[in-house]
Amino acid sequence: MAQRNRLADLFEGKRSQKIVLTVAVLALLLLELLIYVAAAGQAGEKSRVIVTDHEGRKVYETTGGTLTSYERMVFESTFGPLEGYRLHVETEKRPFPFRAWLTAAVGIPMGLILLIAFAVKVFMTLLYGEDGGDPGERGPQGEATAGRFGSVLHAMHRVSVLHFGLLVVLGLILFWMVPNFIEDFGRVAAAFLVDHKWFLLATAGFAAFLIIWVIYLRYRLSRQMLDHQYRIEKLRIEHQALVKDDAPTLLTQTGDQASQGN
Repeated sequence: MAQRNRLADLFEGKRSQKIVLTVAVLALLLLELLIYVAAAGQAGEKSRVIVTDHEGRKVYETTGGTLTSYERMVFESTFGPLEGYRLHVETEKRPFPFRAWLTAAVGIPMGLILLIAFAVKVFMTLLYGEDGGDPGERGPQGEATAGRFGSVLHAMHRVSVLHFGLLVVLGLILFWMVPNFIEDFGRVAAAFLVDHKWFLLATAGFAAFLIIWVIYLRYRLSRQMLDHQYRIEKLRIEHQALVKDDAPTLLTQTGDQASQGN
């Protein structure tokens, strides 16, 4: 049987392995540095120049504290002389985007590693074929891993780094998307409450009226049921009292009839 080549055979020797490891570590550090610089560039004080007309409508907007000569030339060629407009400089302080930095710092390297691993795996499969394994090696292993504990170990053994990395990437995507969805949903809900407050108040009032009406109807039904039970119990007690009063009379009449017969 032909021996299957492995990926490690392509990097034989300690020198090649050290070179590959050094290049990978340096590339990872450089990537993390670029991600941090990009995230830090979004933090701090950010200024914008806003140009409005005399009615307060925004005509032009650009980043920075002042208009450059090129931006001034472009504006005047489009809207006319700048003296006929008003300039406003707005400055806001943005915090460090920790969530975006954490997602990018973990997700981008993990995604690149998974992509490279998948490409290498496809290349090795196309080049050498799929690895079906040695039946002789799987037999004793299957006997050793029999039972419930063995099946758990076998399932854990089948979980590869690709599966773990995929779970990490999915977790990061959810970590990034869920807070944004909640924030956007809250913003839309707040805007809807402000724009349609009278409709919401009318709907809430109608719902409260229905709830109060249902409670009142249940109260009346419960009261009627209690009244019926009271009447039934009263009739039962009166009937028992009549039966007790008639019992001595019937006994007396029976005794008189018996004495007359004798």
